[in-house]
Amino acid sequence: MAGVWVIAEQRDGAFRKVTFEAAGAARKLADELGCEVTCVVLGKGMQDACAELGKYGVDKVIYSDNDAFAEYTTDAYVNALGAILKDGSPQIVLMGASTQGKDLGGRLAARLDTGIAVDCTGLALEDGRLKATRPIYAGKVYAEVVIKSDPQIASLRPNVFDPVERESSAEVQSVDADPGELKTKVVEVLKEAEGKIELTEAQIIVSGGRGMKAAENFKILEELAGLLGAAVGASRSAVDAGWRPHSDQVGQTGKVVTPNLYIACGISGAIQHLAGMGSSKVIVAINKDPDAPIHSKADYSVVADLFDVVPALTEELKKEKAA
Repeated sequence: MAGVWVIAEQRDGAFRKVTFEAAGAARKLADELGCEVTCVVLGKGMQDACAELGKYGVDKVIYSDNDAFAEYTTDAYVNALGAILKDGSPQIVLMGASTQGKDLGGRLAARLDTGIAVDCTGLALEDGRLKATRPIYAGKVYAEVVIKSDPQIASLRPNVFDPVERESSAEVQSVDADPGELKTKVVEVLKEAEGKIELTEAQIIVSGGRGMKAAENFKILEELAGLLGAAVGASRSAVDAGWRPHSDQVGQTGKVVTPNLYIACGISGAIQHLAGMGSSKVIVAINKDPDAPIHSKADYSVVADLFDVVPALTEELKKEKAA
């Protein structure tokens, strides 16, 4: 079998952070197996960027340049990647458990007649086979998954695995991958506000729930997030109320995040929300209800009105920055 492979994820010709994280995880596995790391890139006009992947542990890049790959579509990517992976016969394939990865991973596994471990938080080798650790039952239990067929595919939870950095460049091999007969096409891309941080990649997240009371009150969270360089998230109740878009929802039916710091403001801590942010490295809860479940999960709890605490915290940060 031909080593450990990574499926790159790109947007507008730039690699997503989860690609570097997957490459770092692949590098560690490849070093233990004594093989190379190969990264597959589908895109348009990314030849120069591909060589830079060597800095993140990649030895070889297989790149296909096609207008059909400029934007992600399920059928084009599954058709092309399925053919490339069948030809290359990798032992292990890693990708991000992002929105794209969740759509692509299962379909690619079905195309290759193999298994997949999704949303993994740990990887190890046991007797030469990949053993993946992933949360189940809303994070209450962690399962260890071993895939008996090849390639062994795993999608990795963003912000869990550390990228590696080294002084190197990758060998780039261009291939003419066939996107096949396309049943879908990208008609229009609606982009979020310039400079907005993607939730799944954010190191700090400030989230609001039902306790925010109204959409306009999220401006106090946005101001705090701006000072911290953070993303703004929301609970399902806030999204269902129409206060925030679904793209901001954190939880079992939203996005699963793993920031270094998660500040929950006016969020009760329903199990569905905890499933989406429970693996955050540090959790701060601001809720005036001392019995709110979020307090039992938090590393630091502030039992007080968020409309008193958040503005005060913002003012202190402004003073620190000014000093």
